[in-house]
Amino acid sequence: MDSKLTQISKFLSYILRHKPDAIGITLDQNGWASIDDLLLKSRDSGTDISREDFFAVVEQNDKKRFSLSDDRQKIRAAQGHSLDVDLALEAQTPPQHLFHGTATRFLESIMKEGINSGSRQKVHLSTDKETALKVGQRHGKPIVLTISASQMHKDGFRFNFSENGVWLTDKIPTEYINTENISLK
Repeated sequence: MDSKLTQISKFLSYILRHKPDAIGITLDQNGWASIDDLLLKSRDSGTDISREDFFAVVEQNDKKRFSLSDDRQKIRAAQGHSLDVDLALEAQTPPQHLFHGTATRFLESIMKEGINSGSRQKVHLSTDKETALKVGQRHGKPIVLTISASQMHKDGFRFNFSENGVWLTDKIPTEYINTENISLK
């Protein structure tokens, strides 16, 4: 995506994940917003997004951050909300291991308290180390933690799989973090 579309993507992520009230829109309980309302209120607040650019952002986003309703009249963020929304994702059985990318400065705290969702609703996990490494790099010197996801699931923890391929769970206690497979990059 070019820089204009990247800026639009960041704006949409902010509005749909964290601050819909910043432009005066309301999300429904499942995080959906009317596209027409979003475009109108964005323009009224000083961010003019053409319908063409809007759909280009949604369709070209390599991380598939956004979902469109079947009738293409509504949009929502695929995951990553700090707002209380129910994405209505069914519980799924995760693979044996999943990966969590973070910064090394958080490792001591993680090994004491586990991994918590922080300002987001859920902890985000990936199926591969490379993706987790990219996530960790956004926060400083990266580290990739290996999570015993299948054991967590057997022990009663719920996992969801978002539309864009991110695994979600409420928290990860320390006993499920495999310290033998910690990767410093």
